[in-house]
Parts: sequence; C-alpha cells; structure tokens
Amino acid sequence: MKQIAVIGSGTMGNGIAHVFAQTGYSVNLIDIQQTALDKAMATIGKNMDRQISKGLLSEEDKAAALGRIACYTDLKSGVGSADLVVEAATENTQIKLQIFRDIDAAAPAHCILASNTSSISITQIASVTSRPEKVIGMHFMNPVPVMKLVEIIEGFKTDKAVTESIIELSKSLGKVPALTQDYPGFIANRILMPMINEAICSLHEGVAGVSEIDTIMKLGMAHPMGPLQLADFIGLDVCLAILRVLHEGFGNPKYAPCPLLVNMVTSGDLGVKSGRGFYDYSHGTKDLVVAPNFG
Repeated sequence: MKQIAVIGSGTMGNGIAHVFAQTGYSVNLIDIQQTALDKAMATIGKNMDRQISKGLLSEEDKAAALGRIACYTDLKSGVGSADLVVEAATENTQIKLQIFRDIDAAAPAHCILASNTSSISITQIASVTSRPEKVIGMHFMNPVPVMKLVEIIEGFKTDKAVTESIIELSKSLGKVPALTQDYPGFIANRILMPMINEAICSLHEGVAGVSEIDTIMKLGMAHPMGPLQLADFIGLDVCLAILRVLHEGFGNPKYAPCPLLVNMVTSGDLGVKSGRGFYDYSHGTKDLVVAPNFG
C-alpha cells in the first residue's frame, strides 16, 4: 500500500494523515470544507514543529512529509487511486454509513476501507458496501502522533489477509496493533467508558468532588490523567455517544449514561472543545480549574 486517503481533517484525521506522511506514504486528506483542510495542515505543521523541538524530526523531514499530503474537497477525486482509505469522520452511525457507500462507489476494487470508529460496528459499516471482506477497523488513539496503540477490529466478513496486511501496515507506522473482534465498544471503550461513567455518577451522587475523583485515580491507580479530565479531553459528546452504543448494543443497564453527562452534553458543556466541561478551560492556562457548576 502506497497511496492512502484519509477522510475527515479534524483532530483524529489530521493526526492519522500526519503519521502516514511522516512514515513515507502519500496521503490524500479529504474534507468537505477547504477551511477545515487549511486548519488541519496548519495543525500538522505545528505538531511537527513540536517534534523538531524535541529532536524527533528534522526540518527536512517536516518539509518532505508535508509535501506528501494533498488536500481534496471532492471525495471521488481523493479516493480514486487509493490503496487504503481511512475514514475519520464524526462518531455518528448514519454519517459513517453514507461515507462508506460513497467510498465504495469511488475507490478502486482492490482498495481496503478502514474506519477509525471507536465504537460503531464494523460489520454494520461493511454491510453497506459491495466489499465487506475488505472493510476493517483501525482505531487510532489521540493524539495520534504520540500514542502507540492501534486497535484493529475485524468485521464479521473481514478477510484474514486484509487483517494481516493492516497489522503489518500499523507496525510500519511505528504503532503497536492489537486485534479485537467486532462487539460494542471493542476493548478500549468497552472498559474505559464504564469507568468514566462511574466517575461521573460518583460526582453526580456527591461521593466526591471533581479534583478528588481525579486525584484518587491518578495517584492511587497511576493513571496519567483522571477520568473526568480525560472525559473533557475526549469530548463529553463523544463519551455519551459511545455509552449509548454500548447500552443499545448489550441491552445492559450498567452501560446507561449518567444523567449528569446527558445534561452537560445537552447544555453544550462538552469539555476542552467547548471551553468547559468538568473543568473550565477559558482562563488560558494549563492549570486545571474546576468548572463553576462543580466548584
């Protein structure tokens, strides 16, 4: 595989494009808005500058990597010569299904279609294509240039040769692939999201405050980030969407989203992306300040 197409230029999409381009692959980065693509390229450049400051990348490497990325607002043109398409659109089932219908119609017959979904069924996504055996999950972790894991998810009809090729491809990126089967939340979010939800429930029930919950998990369990801060970082809307996938997929009440989480998302407090979640990010420093609702 030499030609990669990445659909979606947000946080995950631009990170995925960054890693592929830095590793020597030609990348077509696709989004419906040119302004989003311009922002993505600026972000990739800044992230590469950070790597340069740490001695992980040279100026020449940066220039070469950026030169391997081409931007497209037309999906058909962007995927027309791709060997692999990685979809990194918003975590919305209907949006992803439509994207995969469009990719399937436009991509070459040999092309593998991958989704960066963190919870939506690969089998369901594959079912709307004419090549379910070539559909697979590649769940990168955020921030993509830093995090080593790629969670590889096989759909019900994914060909073993496709799985093996994606595992080897992931290794070529300097990542560590881990294979899972296609059940709600896979492994990463099946375990992570109930923990985050339980932390939110503990706050909702008044068991402890925001700082206390995060401090206990950081210092007591050696987590680099507390669950409430992590939820803010992921996006509370994303956490809610994943919990709803788990709740619907398993039919088990233990996955039911905490009412506090539902209310926060409904009110627009989404975490870092909105400037406020469990912490307030509007003060312009890296200090964690508990949001007024919880202070």
